[in-house]
Amino acid sequence: MAARTKHEHSRSRPAIAPRKRPRQKRSSDLVGAILEAAIRVLSRDGVHAFTTIRVAREAGVSVGSLYQYFPNKQALLFRLQTDEWDETWSVCEDILGDTQYPPPERLRRMIRAFFRSERQERLLRAALDQDAVAFRATPEAIDFQARVRRATDAFFAALLPHASPARRAFAADFVMTSLGAVAEEITGQGRGLTEIDAWAEASADLYLGWLERFSDTSAAARADRPK
Repeated sequence: MAARTKHEHSRSRPAIAPRKRPRQKRSSDLVGAILEAAIRVLSRDGVHAFTTIRVAREAGVSVGSLYQYFPNKQALLFRLQTDEWDETWSVCEDILGDTQYPPPERLRRMIRAFFRSERQERLLRAALDQDAVAFRATPEAIDFQARVRRATDAFFAALLPHASPARRAFAADFVMTSLGAVAEEITGQGRGLTEIDAWAEASADLYLGWLERFSDTSAAARADRPK
């Protein structure tokens, strides 16, 4: 889910902006069919066989029709990535904001969902890395990171109500950054769902144990302040 830059500066950067956006239902249906076909081709044929020609054939459209919206396969992959960001983080936001559960349970549930989403997108990550798709500085990536920060800031305020804003910000950054790195590494190895879930539960135990000690440290610091 995180915006990645592996190999980004090692090769020339292909254009990843769409050529145009669909404005009518017929055009939206065409783009939807192309995106669904792209997912099928990537899942079935793998990273190295992913081409715009294969996607167009799978979608039942001409390559020229595909190129009306996506100038190359990198632009198509980037659109899949931005759609995945929105889908995954919508789930995570719902979990973190679900006040029927206490904050520690919300974090555990979010971590489980996050690991599963990273497993689902591993082929997409591999394709983006293979083609050196550089997208950290895109408006979509910047907006997405801002969205994540807003949601995690609100959640960690509820999880660590007595910590200072600076300490809460550090806790959120530590958890989300390390969680992203671990989930990407483990899911990229092609492990099964049972093993992925086990990693998620172990990660949740680790973070919640650390956050409990972190919270105790904040409470002790408050108690030591001069009256």
